[in-house]
Amino acid sequence: MNRPILGITMGDPFGNGPEITVKALSDSTIYNRCRPLVVGDVSAMEYAAKAAKQVSGIHVSIHPVQDVKQAEFKPGVIDVYDLGLVPSERIPGNPETPAPFGLGATALGGEAAFRYVEKVIQLAIDHQVDATVTNALSKEAINMAGHHYSGHTEIYAHYTHTDKYTMMLAHEDLRVVHVSTHVSLREACDRVKKERVLEVIRIAHQGCKDIGISHPRLAVAGLNPHCGENGMFGTEEIREIQPAIDAALAEGIDIVEKRPTAPDTVFSKALGGWYDIVVAMYHDQGHIPLKVKGFVYNRQEGHWDAVAGVNVTLGLPIIRASVDHGTGFGHAGDGHANQLSLVNAMDYGIRMALAKTGA
Repeated sequence: MNRPILGITMGDPFGNGPEITVKALSDSTIYNRCRPLVVGDVSAMEYAAKAAKQVSGIHVSIHPVQDVKQAEFKPGVIDVYDLGLVPSERIPGNPETPAPFGLGATALGGEAAFRYVEKVIQLAIDHQVDATVTNALSKEAINMAGHHYSGHTEIYAHYTHTDKYTMMLAHEDLRVVHVSTHVSLREACDRVKKERVLEVIRIAHQGCKDIGISHPRLAVAGLNPHCGENGMFGTEEIREIQPAIDAALAEGIDIVEKRPTAPDTVFSKALGGWYDIVVAMYHDQGHIPLKVKGFVYNRQEGHWDAVAGVNVTLGLPIIRASVDHGTGFGHAGDGHANQLSLVNAMDYGIRMALAKTGA
């Protein structure tokens, strides 16, 4: 069986990424499907391994490497491409130097997290890894470190010289792409233009094919309540969205309803199997239904039963899947982080890598 190499960034070293990675890779069955390589810092991964052992009884060893060829790719051993950016004295366990766990965003954490992403992108461009998977970083922290990006998506676009891209969120068979993401709501409305809507429809169609859906079925959400009610509540559907849909239909793309679908019903229909993917007009329109579905809090026991969902950047020349949650600074390092979203992201990375090679 062809087992793709997954380059997995550790995320912010003072967030939940190291611990989640240890938990995900402690499952030996993942090695039957891929060859995982963590890009990060051995100091943080060793601490996370100790925490996971104390809290969950997980036994893994950390294997530092400086080249992909040095990786062992065997269960019980986590290969870490060690960038050596976080001194061991900044990790809990050294009584002389208080560690920044629980303090939130730091310039050190932001710098390290940014460099991990930079490295894994280069490994993918150089064909040393088949897909990249990212743990959470802090947008505040990377900006504190002098890297002025609004998130992973923009970093990937910059380093791969990609102009046409979009974010896809996925949980099980519910998938969403966005016309805009990290901008104000006011600006998001201004970005609903025919050219961009059509561009995202095309990317969504191809993205579904990239994960093995031979004939994708799409829905395109409206922007306004009731899709504008024929212009009573806004005209974007008439002036921008419908012309984009008409152009896509002319190209043979299957937009099931052939018109904008009301945002308050489109996701219920998607959960019912009407569509393979929904084109949302802005960040929260797509994020909220995905997280209502994938994030499950157990109020009786006071913890999250599931923090599921995947963030995939479509339109790139390399594969990137990511967790769909934040750094969890407040609980990082305590051994209780939930690894399900990372497991899901790895599944998508494997699926896309195999589809790309035709395996």
